[in-house]
Amino acid sequence: MRNWFKGGEPWIWVTGGAVALCLVAVYAVVWMTAARGLGHWWPAQLVETTVKETDGRVTRLIGEVRDEEEVAVRRLRESGYEIKTDDTYTTRILFKQGNRDVYGVDFRWIPTPLLAEFKYPRDLIAVERHEWGYFFGHLKSVKESGQVVAEGDAAWPEVQKRLKRANDLFDQILSIEKHDIGKVNYQLERLRLKQRKLELKGELTEAVRAQIDAERKTYDEQFAKLQTRLDELRTQNQRDSLTAEVQNGQIIELPFAKIADIIKPNDMNVAQKTAHYFGKLYEFIVDDPREANTEGGIFPAIFGTVMMVLLMSAMVTPLGIMAAVYMREYAKQGPLIRVIRISVNNLAGVPSIVYGVFGLGFFVYFLGGNIDALFFPEAHPAPVFGSPGILWSALTLALLTLPVVIVATEEGLSRVPRSIREGSLALGATKAETLWKTVLPMASPAMMTGLILAIARAAGEVAPLMLVGVVKLAPSLPLDGNFPFLHLERKFMHLGFHIYDVGFQSPNVEAARPLVYATSLLLVIIIVVLNLFAIRLRNRLREKMRGLEGV
Repeated sequence: MRNWFKGGEPWIWVTGGAVALCLVAVYAVVWMTAARGLGHWWPAQLVETTVKETDGRVTRLIGEVRDEEEVAVRRLRESGYEIKTDDTYTTRILFKQGNRDVYGVDFRWIPTPLLAEFKYPRDLIAVERHEWGYFFGHLKSVKESGQVVAEGDAAWPEVQKRLKRANDLFDQILSIEKHDIGKVNYQLERLRLKQRKLELKGELTEAVRAQIDAERKTYDEQFAKLQTRLDELRTQNQRDSLTAEVQNGQIIELPFAKIADIIKPNDMNVAQKTAHYFGKLYEFIVDDPREANTEGGIFPAIFGTVMMVLLMSAMVTPLGIMAAVYMREYAKQGPLIRVIRISVNNLAGVPSIVYGVFGLGFFVYFLGGNIDALFFPEAHPAPVFGSPGILWSALTLALLTLPVVIVATEEGLSRVPRSIREGSLALGATKAETLWKTVLPMASPAMMTGLILAIARAAGEVAPLMLVGVVKLAPSLPLDGNFPFLHLERKFMHLGFHIYDVGFQSPNVEAARPLVYATSLLLVIIIVVLNLFAIRLRNRLREKMRGLEGV
């Protein structure tokens, strides 16, 4: 036994057990996140039942059963419920009744002893709306221009046909509003700034003014045509509507223009539910958010996260490598360099919010404000670079991750044998050639390791971004078809901030909770994909260097 301890085998087993425990914890977190998030889009059965209210009335309920938990009977009785049971605990369910515009709230916790038998009528419909969330009810009829065209069982085929027409019109309207009219407005703003710039320089002659007015008139005419087309499409989209009976017996009329999707979940088979599920999952990835980010997709947040990480990587990599090369290869090793190394190591432990405050003060207010004063005086008082944007966010995170890249690169440079440097110099190469063609290629795997660590940290940061560029909803992407195409001054959406906003700032917490898990899982996947790409590149460089060593 003593020899077993002296041999170090117990520590090997302890280390292996710790690694296994960490892996189990990581996989458990990912599995829980996936289980709670990915099930959100599966079509749940719609339930119809009755409940005994606190005032003694019996009312009808229609909706989905979303959750269940155990609760003390005493607590329910204190809340006014008449629970006739001798048990200490009972269960209550989270019931999604939808129809927030009708009832005020679309989620209710209801004790199970107060609920009657559950029924699953096949004619119940679940309507996903562009506003006000989901609508549940019994389909009654379909109308065209106010006249009933189908009722009862014949209404459902009409619903599917007219929903497709309404969604096509909605997509055309959205395209005109977001792209065509947005492009015209962008050009009109550029003309305004051009005219203002010439005024400030005293170069606005009558001929130039006439030319600008002619261009503006052309864009105004384009805008008028687009607005006319938009009005026509909106009028066409108001033609069709449906009526449905909600749980209180009221008949509600819904225009198809406000409907995103309609399903009859109690009448769907597994194949239909599976197709619907993957369709909604695809929409979650490629669509824009709506309803205070609790509905729709998260594509702008995905795009903003990836673009910011790529910009940060392009900034931090050359800066970190140059700093490490200077300290390791050129600087005289002494007290000053040791102090710098200690400072770099300490910077890695500074809270990220401090970097955010620095970025706001230096990059946004000082650097951005001076850029506006020098190059964009025509935009005053509206800031261009003097306000938070994706450029300042990328620079702030580059500073935050710079120590990681410096340390990793220095370690890689220190592992390059001195004999290789001396051999290169002996063959007549200069120090710069030795560094560029021999040392840096051999240290490139370590540089990529630093970049991997930088990406892993930067992609999940939220606190500094809240100060230097990220917003709840960005009207335009930083990259679009308008010159100069890449707009580094624009604010952007970020998956990390989206998780915070949906989880803690949402007006409808119960509806937003599954999206928190789904967005978290997507953020993890994006970070893993970015890291795998960098790891693959690092491994290729490593194999290339081994091949050169073999030669």
